[in-house]
Amino acid sequence: MNKALSLLAIILFAGAVHAADSERTFITPPGADPKVAPPYSSGVLVKGTFYVSGTLGVDPATGKVPADAEAEVHLVMDSVKQTLERAGLTMADLVSVTIYCTDLDLYDKFNAIYRSYFQDHYPSRAFIGVAKLVRGARFEIAGVAVKPSKSR
Repeated sequence: MNKALSLLAIILFAGAVHAADSERTFITPPGADPKVAPPYSSGVLVKGTFYVSGTLGVDPATGKVPADAEAEVHLVMDSVKQTLERAGLTMADLVSVTIYCTDLDLYDKFNAIYRSYFQDHYPSRAFIGVAKLVRGARFEIAGVAVKPSKSR
């Protein structure tokens, strides 16, 4: 009964959030059909720690990666931000980020935009060069956030 009430409260609160058990909350993209969506959650919250799945900068209108690298950076950062918000978190709650990039010459362009998504402090970070990413993306971001204590 307690699980059912928790699940109902979560569904009513966010629509795209569902709980599998009392220890974990799973975040899925809004309107995602589990029959056709990729077999993973956008993020999972476990005891105050939120794990953000690898995220691409895909244009939601076209389902494609934009031709412009800077537009892609904005899309990938916006996607990470929205996933955090669906879990009740902000970019300030990120503690670690891993960025995969197919062209390390884009490092400075990426950083110029990345900076604008944070106010005071940056999470720890790795920027890793890779040969290829899904859908022809140049960037993929995964991260870990920690739910703030109530005193913050």
